[in-house]
Amino acid sequence: MVTYNPDDWRTWMRAAQGGDAAAYRRLLAALQPWLSAYFRRRLRGDMRGGDSDDLVQMTLLSVHEKRHTYDAEAPFLPWIAAVARHKLIDYVRKHGRHVHVELNEALGLDDGMQPDLAARDVQVLLSQLPKEQARIIALQKIDGLSVEEIATQTGRSASSVKVIVHRGLKRLRALVGAAGEAADD
Repeated sequence: MVTYNPDDWRTWMRAAQGGDAAAYRRLLAALQPWLSAYFRRRLRGDMRGGDSDDLVQMTLLSVHEKRHTYDAEAPFLPWIAAVARHKLIDYVRKHGRHVHVELNEALGLDDGMQPDLAARDVQVLLSQLPKEQARIIALQKIDGLSVEEIATQTGRSASSVKVIVHRGLKRLRALVGAAGEAADD
Protein backbone atom coordinates (compact mmCIF):
# COMPACT_ATOMS: atom_id res chain seq x y z
CA MET A 1 0.00 0.00 0.00
CA VAL A 2 1.29 3.43 -0.96
CA THR A 3 1.57 5.99 1.83
CA TYR A 4 0.77 9.56 0.94
CA ASN A 5 2.39 12.45 2.74
CA PRO A 6 0.74 15.76 1.84
CA ASP A 7 3.07 17.59 4.26
CA ASP A 8 6.03 16.56 2.10
CA TRP A 9 4.10 17.56 -1.03
CA ARG A 10 3.49 20.99 0.46
CA THR A 11 7.17 21.38 1.35
CA TRP A 12 8.25 20.31 -2.13
CA MET A 13 5.74 22.61 -3.80
CA ARG A 14 6.96 25.55 -1.75
CA ALA A 15 10.54 24.73 -2.72
CA ALA A 16 9.53 24.30 -6.38
CA GLN A 17 7.87 27.71 -6.36
CA GLY A 18 11.24 29.02 -5.16
CA GLY A 19 13.01 27.40 -8.12
CA ASP A 20 14.14 24.06 -6.64
CA ALA A 21 13.94 21.69 -9.64
CA ALA A 22 14.83 18.58 -7.61
CA ALA A 23 11.96 19.23 -5.17
CA TYR A 24 9.63 19.74 -8.12
CA ARG A 25 10.63 16.37 -9.62
CA ARG A 26 10.07 14.68 -6.23
CA LEU A 27 6.63 16.29 -6.00
CA LEU A 28 5.54 15.18 -9.47
CA ALA A 29 6.83 11.64 -8.87
CA ALA A 30 5.03 11.45 -5.50
CA LEU A 31 1.75 12.71 -6.96
CA GLN A 32 1.55 10.08 -9.71
CA PRO A 33 0.38 7.12 -7.59
CA TRP A 34 -2.11 9.26 -5.66
CA LEU A 35 -3.57 10.72 -8.85
CA SER A 36 -3.74 7.29 -10.47
CA ALA A 37 -5.69 5.90 -7.49
CA TYR A 38 -7.89 9.03 -7.42
CA PHE A 39 -8.96 8.58 -11.05
CA ARG A 40 -9.29 4.78 -10.96
CA ARG A 41 -11.66 4.98 -7.98
CA ARG A 42 -13.88 7.53 -9.64
CA LEU A 43 -14.02 5.91 -13.07
CA ARG A 44 -14.07 2.28 -11.98
CA GLY A 45 -15.97 0.50 -14.73
CA ASP A 46 -16.14 3.48 -17.05
CA MET A 47 -12.59 3.60 -18.38
CA ARG A 48 -10.81 2.43 -21.46
CA GLY A 49 -7.24 1.27 -21.09
CA GLY A 50 -4.91 4.17 -20.44
CA ASP A 51 -7.58 6.70 -19.46
CA SER A 52 -6.27 6.86 -15.91
CA ASP A 53 -2.72 7.40 -17.15
CA ASP A 54 -3.91 10.11 -19.54
CA LEU A 55 -5.75 11.86 -16.72
CA VAL A 56 -2.68 11.66 -14.47
CA GLN A 57 -0.51 13.21 -17.18
CA MET A 58 -3.05 15.95 -17.95
CA THR A 59 -3.29 16.74 -14.25
CA LEU A 60 0.49 16.90 -13.84
CA LEU A 61 0.65 19.22 -16.84
CA SER A 62 -2.03 21.37 -15.24
CA VAL A 63 -0.04 21.41 -11.96
CA HIS A 64 2.92 22.69 -13.98
CA GLU A 65 0.83 25.39 -15.64
CA LYS A 66 -1.04 26.41 -12.47
CA ARG A 67 1.68 26.00 -9.82
CA HIS A 68 1.90 29.77 -9.41
CA THR A 69 -1.71 29.76 -8.13
CA TYR A 70 -0.89 27.57 -5.14
CA ASP A 71 -0.86 29.56 -1.88
CA ALA A 72 2.18 28.33 0.05
CA GLU A 73 0.40 29.04 3.35
CA ALA A 74 -2.54 26.76 2.51
CA PRO A 75 -2.68 22.96 2.75
CA PHE A 76 -1.56 21.31 -0.49
CA LEU A 77 -3.95 18.36 -0.63
CA PRO A 78 -7.15 20.38 -1.23
CA TRP A 79 -5.37 22.28 -4.00
CA ILE A 80 -4.17 19.18 -5.86
CA ALA A 81 -7.56 17.49 -5.32
CA ALA A 82 -9.26 20.51 -6.93
CA VAL A 83 -6.90 20.37 -9.91
CA ALA A 84 -7.58 16.63 -10.32
CA ARG A 85 -11.33 17.15 -9.91
CA HIS A 86 -11.33 19.76 -12.70
CA LYS A 87 -9.45 17.39 -15.02
CA LEU A 88 -11.93 14.63 -14.19
CA ILE A 89 -14.86 16.93 -14.95
CA ASP A 90 -13.27 17.89 -18.28
CA TYR A 91 -12.76 14.21 -19.11
CA VAL A 92 -16.33 13.27 -18.21
CA ARG A 93 -17.76 16.14 -20.27
CA LYS A 94 -15.56 15.36 -23.26
CA HIS A 95 -16.38 11.66 -23.28
CA GLY A 96 -20.05 12.00 -22.35
CA ARG A 97 -19.60 9.78 -19.35
CA HIS A 98 -21.45 9.93 -16.07
CA VAL A 99 -19.65 9.55 -12.78
CA HIS A 100 -21.40 9.42 -9.44
CA VAL A 101 -19.22 10.29 -6.48
CA GLU A 102 -20.55 9.83 -2.96
CA LEU A 103 -19.88 12.79 -0.70
CA ASN A 104 -19.09 11.01 2.52
CA GLU A 105 -16.21 10.85 4.95
CA ALA A 106 -15.00 7.46 3.70
CA LEU A 107 -14.37 8.95 0.25
CA GLY A 108 -12.06 11.58 1.66
CA LEU A 109 -10.17 9.07 3.78
CA ASP A 110 -9.60 6.79 0.80
CA ASP A 111 -7.95 9.73 -0.95
CA GLY A 112 -5.70 10.51 1.98
CA MET A 113 -7.81 13.59 2.71
CA GLN A 114 -9.05 14.37 6.18
CA PRO A 115 -12.73 15.20 6.83
CA ASP A 116 -11.69 18.53 8.37
CA LEU A 117 -10.15 19.53 5.03
CA ALA A 118 -13.40 18.76 3.24
CA ALA A 119 -15.28 20.82 5.85
CA ARG A 120 -12.82 23.66 5.29
CA ASP A 121 -13.45 23.51 1.53
CA VAL A 122 -17.20 23.67 2.11
CA GLN A 123 -16.76 26.69 4.38
CA VAL A 124 -14.57 28.42 1.78
CA LEU A 125 -17.25 27.89 -0.86
CA LEU A 126 -20.06 29.01 1.43
CA SER A 127 -18.10 32.15 2.34
CA GLN A 128 -18.46 33.25 -1.29
CA LEU A 129 -22.23 33.50 -0.89
CA PRO A 130 -24.18 36.18 0.96
CA LYS A 131 -24.17 35.32 4.69
CA GLU A 132 -27.88 34.59 5.05
CA GLN A 133 -27.91 32.42 1.93
CA ALA A 134 -24.87 30.46 3.14
CA ARG A 135 -26.49 30.03 6.56
CA ILE A 136 -29.73 28.69 5.07
CA ILE A 137 -27.87 26.26 2.79
CA ALA A 138 -25.79 25.05 5.75
CA LEU A 139 -28.93 24.54 7.82
CA GLN A 140 -30.46 22.36 5.13
CA LYS A 141 -27.51 20.55 3.54
CA ILE A 142 -25.14 20.25 6.50
CA ASP A 143 -27.39 20.31 9.55
CA GLY A 144 -30.18 18.39 7.81
CA LEU A 145 -33.07 20.67 8.73
CA SER A 146 -36.24 20.54 6.66
CA VAL A 147 -37.46 23.52 4.67
CA GLU A 148 -40.24 24.02 7.22
CA GLU A 149 -37.80 23.96 10.15
CA ILE A 150 -35.56 26.49 8.43
CA ALA A 151 -38.55 28.71 7.64
CA THR A 152 -39.58 28.69 11.29
CA GLN A 153 -36.04 29.33 12.50
CA THR A 154 -35.36 32.20 10.07
CA GLY A 155 -38.81 33.76 9.93
CA ARG A 156 -39.03 33.22 6.17
CA SER A 157 -41.65 31.38 4.16
CA ALA A 158 -40.97 27.82 3.04
CA SER A 159 -41.14 29.04 -0.56
CA SER A 160 -38.51 31.70 0.14
CA VAL A 161 -36.20 29.12 1.75
CA LYS A 162 -36.51 26.86 -1.31
CA VAL A 163 -35.65 29.72 -3.67
CA ILE A 164 -32.66 30.79 -1.53
CA VAL A 165 -31.31 27.23 -1.43
CA HIS A 166 -31.88 26.68 -5.15
CA ARG A 167 -30.13 29.92 -6.15
CA GLY A 168 -27.30 29.35 -3.70
CA LEU A 169 -26.64 25.81 -4.93
CA LYS A 170 -26.72 27.04 -8.51
CA ARG A 171 -24.08 29.64 -7.61
CA LEU A 172 -21.96 27.02 -5.81
CA ARG A 173 -22.13 24.69 -8.83
CA ALA A 174 -20.92 27.54 -11.02
CA LEU A 175 -18.05 28.22 -8.62
CA VAL A 176 -16.81 24.63 -8.85
CA GLY A 177 -17.35 24.34 -12.58
CA ALA A 178 -20.35 22.01 -12.49
CA ALA A 179 -23.02 24.41 -13.74
CA GLY A 180 -24.73 21.79 -15.93
CA GLU A 181 -25.34 19.33 -13.09
CA ALA A 182 -28.63 19.04 -11.25
CA ALA A 183 -28.81 19.49 -7.50
CA ASP A 184 -31.15 17.92 -5.02
CA ASP A 185 -33.10 20.66 -3.30
